[in-house]
Amino acid sequence: MVNTQMLRKKMKDAGVTQARLAEKLGLAKATVSQKMNNSRPMFLHEAEVISEELNISDAEFKVYFFQH
Repeated sequence: MVNTQMLRKKMKDAGVTQARLAEKLGLAKATVSQKMNNSRPMFLHEAEVISEELNISDAEFKVYFFQH
């Protein structure tokens, strides 16, 4: 599951909007919102695109995208 709270904080700190992520992913903004809120599954390639955009390191990746 996506750690929504941490991901939103990282987005805010990086100055990245959901609209920008949606554009990078080729998805609607509403779809990105649903994925970030765990209403829809986040696929690995999507998480990789987001982590690249937000400069999330490989070591931090699991903290953002594999919350228990």
